[in-house]
Amino acid sequence: MGTITFLLVLSFLVFFHELGHFTAAKFFGVKVEVFSIGFGKRLYAKQWKGTVWQFALIPLGGYVKMKGQDDTKPTLREQGDDSYNNKAPWQRIVILFAGPFANFILAAILYFIIALAGANSLSPTIGNIQANSPAQKAGIQKGDVILRINNNDIKTWEELGKYIKDSKGALKFHIKRDNKILVKIIKPYISDAQNMFKENIKKRMIGISPAPKIVTIYHDPISAVSYAWDKTVESSKMIFLGVQKLIQGIIPSSEIGGVITIGKVISDASQSSIIALLAITALISVNLGVLNLLPIPALDGGHIMFNIYEIIARRKPSDQVFMFLTLAGWVILASLMLLGIYNDINRLFK
Repeated sequence: MGTITFLLVLSFLVFFHELGHFTAAKFFGVKVEVFSIGFGKRLYAKQWKGTVWQFALIPLGGYVKMKGQDDTKPTLREQGDDSYNNKAPWQRIVILFAGPFANFILAAILYFIIALAGANSLSPTIGNIQANSPAQKAGIQKGDVILRINNNDIKTWEELGKYIKDSKGALKFHIKRDNKILVKIIKPYISDAQNMFKENIKKRMIGISPAPKIVTIYHDPISAVSYAWDKTVESSKMIFLGVQKLIQGIIPSSEIGGVITIGKVISDASQSSIIALLAITALISVNLGVLNLLPIPALDGGHIMFNIYEIIARRKPSDQVFMFLTLAGWVILASLMLLGIYNDINRLFK
């Protein structure tokens, strides 16, 4: 069942990505010859409105084949206004960008649905208290629920952590304990900590950790839009930073996961709840959008770079340069895929 869920989620994400390319191409009058979910041998196909819609044997991706688009012949110009290569560079950039953009839109839609259905977060309930910390000195106790800091309502542990981190000076905590509301003045201290990438940082803290208690936050449609925007932007920044840290060597290459890891994460989420499945699908969708924008020649980002070069130089790169860079891009992608599979197998044996 987990494998089926994984393939359905991946096919859905690929379809949405390629639908972005397809919609932009049709908007500019480009003929889309093939819309494929999967690669390799065709399993099922149906022609509709001039496009062959198909499912292929290897369901780990997909593509749209546009008239006049051939990576092996970058200077190809098929006759007709419906040819991709006869379009202006800025139009081709829009078509290329539309795929990743569709992934960001899909993620926002999923986060919007999660917000309306009820987003689960850690409750702002105190679990453990560090000895000699500002929290202990102020009389904070295990089980206390933080309701407000200064004049800001606190609903989740995430909000609590962000507010303390970004604050200045002493803070007024409104705390619920035994059905009573207490007020505590606490001045955070700067302490050594680690971020999500295990880098050593300095951070304002008060010396508390959360209790294992979940709270469900329901949003109205207006606040759900804000939640969806914030989560999509936050996820995008996290993945962009992750790629940067990977390139810098801060994140070891052993952390790269392949299709087995992705499949396991999706399978585990589907067994947990529909909300968990929607959340992981949204995160993977953002991941696809970000990774496809990387300036690797075989990806959308690489093709965007070629078109930017054409705008600046007023000519396309030569066939030799284009082929060399595209081949290098495929080598990079294949190496990353093999590394991901190697790491997946290592994790299974460990």
